[in-house]
Amino acid sequence: MKFDRKLLGVLAVLAVTQLIGWGTIGLPAIVSRELAADLNISLSAVFAGTSVFYVAMGLCAPWLAKAFTRHGARRVMMAGTIVAAPGFVLLSFAREPILYYIAWSILGIAGSATLSTGAYIMLNEVAGRQAKSAIGALMLVTGLSSSIFWPTTSFLNDLVGWRGTALVYAAIMIAVCLPLHAFFAPRRGKVTHEGVPKGQAAGAQAIPRSTFGLVIAALVLNAFVQFGLGAILIELLKAEGLSAAEAVAFGSMLGVIQISARGIDFLGRGRWDGITTGLVAGTALPLAMLLLMASDGSRWAVAAFILLYGLGSGALAVARATIPLVFYDQAAFARAMSMIAMPLNFASAFSPPILAGLLTHTGSRGVLALTVLCSCASLAILVLLGRRRPTVAPAAA
Repeated sequence: MKFDRKLLGVLAVLAVTQLIGWGTIGLPAIVSRELAADLNISLSAVFAGTSVFYVAMGLCAPWLAKAFTRHGARRVMMAGTIVAAPGFVLLSFAREPILYYIAWSILGIAGSATLSTGAYIMLNEVAGRQAKSAIGALMLVTGLSSSIFWPTTSFLNDLVGWRGTALVYAAIMIAVCLPLHAFFAPRRGKVTHEGVPKGQAAGAQAIPRSTFGLVIAALVLNAFVQFGLGAILIELLKAEGLSAAEAVAFGSMLGVIQISARGIDFLGRGRWDGITTGLVAGTALPLAMLLLMASDGSRWAVAAFILLYGLGSGALAVARATIPLVFYDQAAFARAMSMIAMPLNFASAFSPPILAGLLTHTGSRGVLALTVLCSCASLAILVLLGRRRPTVAPAAA
């Protein structure tokens, strides 16, 4: 797919705002010990703020479905950006756990409007079902958020402390993200029902409810594995017999491999859809985990695991965002993505503590067995979805 000037402009706006959005949310990863000391809570309680964030995102997602459909992504993302600023301000003034968690709730509400889902809806408003390549390009950029903002947060923390850093991020929301959304993001044009035969109900009504359930099940199972393993990867590798330094060294390779996988999918330029991406990439995940289970912690097997898992999970991140494009036209995509966002965010919130608890009580084998089961189930569901692809070819954007 060749990007026109309008789509390139939208990508530029979203690249900046999504980098800032996801990068600033990563604040606890850098200042967790300072947060714990100032609030007099444990490190696990500090990171529970992130779980509160994802739960709030999930709960708000269905409520925002009508807003995305009625007002378009630009207005909803503007409102979310405005909400994010007081969330960071409240975080900076938190002196006790209750205010800390309220702040993360507000940031979750804002994130539901501005992060990922809103960006994908905006790209769909511009490019329709041909938005897959644009979403892949955006994910290549946003994959760098931690690489850019972790050192930025560390620098600001050394300069003004974590409270001052939160205030800086509140100012960035108003001074940078809000003007970009207000003045440079596109106003939504007339939505269309692409590729729907005359006389047939369009959008979500043309897709059986059971198919929508399968889409949700496949994406949630996949997200459960990826978000959970991403959170405990270093501890998992330690449980496999690696030293702390070796675990960090192997784990640090994962981000680069994941971005490379997204790049490979992007270079396909729309030659395959999200289901095909999911099927190919989804096969790599159980193979990676079975290899690690059978290896007894050998270094070559760990390296192969990181490679296979990184390639699979990187491409599956694109598949999660683009599988709905296979089934939903412009008129239905916003509502479908908003409804899917709730269980996805719940999986993001609860999978890390579940897998961490399993790792503590059963060791790495219990974690790997559960993730193999979930990955295989997700792959089987994708096979079923592949057989349910709409027979009507989507119209070109």
